[in-house]
Amino acid sequence: MSEAHLNPAVRHDFVLLFDVQNGNPNGDPDAGNLPRIDPETGYGLVTDVALKRKVRNYVDALKGQEERFKIYVQQGAILNDRNHRAYKALNIKPKENVEAPGVRDWMCENFYDIRTFGAVMSVKEANAGQVRGPVQLTFARSASPILALDIAITRVALTKASDKTTRDEDGEGVSGHGTMGRKAFIPYGLYVAYGFYVPTFAETTGFDGEDLRVLWQALENMWDLDRSASRGLTACRGLYVFSHESKLGNAPAQKLLTPIQPELLDRESPPRAFSDYRVNGLDAALPQGVTLTRLVEG
Repeated sequence: MSEAHLNPAVRHDFVLLFDVQNGNPNGDPDAGNLPRIDPETGYGLVTDVALKRKVRNYVDALKGQEERFKIYVQQGAILNDRNHRAYKALNIKPKENVEAPGVRDWMCENFYDIRTFGAVMSVKEANAGQVRGPVQLTFARSASPILALDIAITRVALTKASDKTTRDEDGEGVSGHGTMGRKAFIPYGLYVAYGFYVPTFAETTGFDGEDLRVLWQALENMWDLDRSASRGLTACRGLYVFSHESKLGNAPAQKLLTPIQPELLDRESPPRAFSDYRVNGLDAALPQGVTLTRLVEG
């Protein structure tokens, strides 16, 4: 396998394919947690924020004990406390609404997600500035329209003893159980997301080759650390990296990424497995100075 995809000094554009079977890849809180959907087309959506969350969780599990790979944006984290760590390490007293020299660099050095995705850390109490990260992701979009289902689920265990017996219409005692809630899912969906790595931003944040290796590893394996009853069977089905020979790139990103599209083999039947698709565009001729690395296939 070519090592071009591990070079932090050049531009990389990549395509990420993942599928979901009998699960909810990204619930919409504005729609009762139903899977996100484009209402005009019926295609499914997964936000870039949801994808970055999975990357963060994987990196934290993989290398979270190392100082350089701490995660800034975590569930329940107090961001002010994290900013204060930089001031304490640099022995600087924070001033209100003032970013002290060296604080932003310290945050990039110690938090993987800051030097990868960037962060807004310009809080009042301990200002650490703003960082624009070298890695960005688009929304993921399904290859075909999805069918969002919402089913009722019931419980057999009761909350309190008085619920154990209820009365029917004739006044007879009957065993009680109640509706616990609803479960939203899609029978199947294959999603496509695009990503970009810009080395000029990496120079500012200190993102290096090891960080790049960890990123590819996370995009491939993060689904296995995100298992839950609501997720169903989720898996990475493709990770294709276009590496350029130059910092500025040798071809426009859209010319490399958009030709890679899953094609539904039988348009008369709804898709229910990855084998129902064929991924097109992988064998197209590459522009001069661009290398394609197939990290995951199928």
